Amino acid sequence: MYQLNGVFVPVTDLEKAKDWYERHLGLIQVDEWSEGAGYVFPAGDMTLALIKVEKKQPSEFNITDDKKNVYFNFSVDDIKEAQRKLRNHNVETTEIEDLGFMKKFDFTDPDGNTLSAVIEHPDSPFHKNQIKKLQDVKF
Repeated sequence: MYQLNGVFVPVTDLEKAKDWYERHLGLIQVDEWSEGAGYVFPAGDMTLALIKVEKKQPSEFNITDDKKNVYFNFSVDDIKEAQRKLRNHNVETTEIEDLGFMKKFDFTDPDGNTLSAVIEHPDSPFHKNQIKKLQDVKF
């Protein structure tokens, strides 16, 4: 059985990125090596690694010529509070979008990587309670 374990984020200034991700996303550092640093979140078992690169890398892919999508997103408990905290620390964010089954906003890290924060509606098939029901039946 497979499970997503970690996400890797390319950064050009590792020290600056470490400070930013720890301060703004509350990540807890677990390891560090010459090309990167590994983190866990305050809850859950998903990991995130910051990987030092020589030049900026794309953090989004194109859906159409004028529409992009991020490779991953962060789940939050309170979308308005998450946005407020980032904005209070001068992190650029988009407005909160209501997509029906979820709400989201995008923000950028010091390298210009676009990141997304989301909150799923309880009836969304991607809400953690709905996923748990599906996993209990399937496995």
